[in-house]
Amino acid sequence: MSLSDTPNANRLHITLLGKRNSGKSSLINALTGQEVALVSDTPGTTTDPVSKAMEIQGIGPCLFIDTPGFDDEGKLGKMRIEKTQKAIEKTDIAIMICGGDATDEEPELKEELYWYEQLKERNIPIIFLINKMDIRKTTESLAKHIRELLGNNPILVSTKEWTGIEQIRLAILEKLPTTFEEQSITGKLVTENDLVLLVMPQDIQAPKGRLILPQVQTIRELLDKKCLIATCTTDKLSETLKVFARPPKLIITDSQVFKTVYEQKPEESKLTSFSILFAGYKGDIHFYIESAAAIESLTESSRVLIAEACTHAPLSEDIGRVKLPRLLRKRIGEKLSIDMVSGTDFPEDLTPYSLVIHCGACMFNRKYVLNRIERAREQKIPMTNYGVAIAFLNEILEHIEY
Repeated sequence: MSLSDTPNANRLHITLLGKRNSGKSSLINALTGQEVALVSDTPGTTTDPVSKAMEIQGIGPCLFIDTPGFDDEGKLGKMRIEKTQKAIEKTDIAIMICGGDATDEEPELKEELYWYEQLKERNIPIIFLINKMDIRKTTESLAKHIRELLGNNPILVSTKEWTGIEQIRLAILEKLPTTFEEQSITGKLVTENDLVLLVMPQDIQAPKGRLILPQVQTIRELLDKKCLIATCTTDKLSETLKVFARPPKLIITDSQVFKTVYEQKPEESKLTSFSILFAGYKGDIHFYIESAAAIESLTESSRVLIAEACTHAPLSEDIGRVKLPRLLRKRIGEKLSIDMVSGTDFPEDLTPYSLVIHCGACMFNRKYVLNRIERAREQKIPMTNYGVAIAFLNEILEHIEY
């Protein structure tokens, strides 16, 4: 990946929802200008969510997600609908195609109403469409039904005749979350011409010849902010600091070497970590810091959940599977129970746990992480992240910037 690429996790997630054969796949092809999704007259052709990354004029990087029909049936249908539910957890804006096949005389909106309530409960903006208007005989009555039941005027679309596509783009602009463009990794910690030092251990987490994603994204943002950037490995920190005419305004390091860097940094330099920066960028840093205090009340009979976004094969010195559990057990006791989940595997019921510790979530979009945080809040379970937990365990959290 080049420094100019936008990772999917940082793109606006736009999910298409609708019944089987409502034209979701043809619509996503029209929106992206490419044959991304398989189009067929056979209901249920889309069996798994299909994603396409693209740029939209005036909006920027987006990720369109085409989902299976939410009226799917049978055991497999239920599994597909569950995948649609997972997709909603990542959704920033939903496009709902109302009505099924154009030959339906007067489609009911039972499923649409159910998913409308699901989206509304999560405060997800919705754009309503009626597709296949070039052949649908019930367009006017269906539009009236949508206005009466869902309280919205639908956009009338024909992907065959290219009608309504520009109106969808304008609707997306109108529904764009106000906080989406405000997200920043480094926030107000640095401005133009500030000297920033990145201390990056090139260990087993960063394969030879590569930087890990949070490092790449942070460097790119600092370049955009026109900061002065220097990098070094942990073992070269002392030598690097000696060549500067002035102390760095900010030092960003890997959470694993917090203590080492803190002990060597100039007093004037602020210190943070990639994980803590991403805690604020992708989640709720204040909730994470508040929740870290729960570490004090853990006992050997407690149960902790560690969640990471990546699904890589376990590494010998993996931070989530090895180093963090080691720090926790050193502090609490060897009998402390620790469970590990990765990827989209995250329990609905968090009540068996005394604490959840999440990774920086560079592979997830913010909406998805905030959904997990909200689940923890609702169940009154403290949730923090790797960097915050490690800083707390090293007793330097109060000295870390975010």
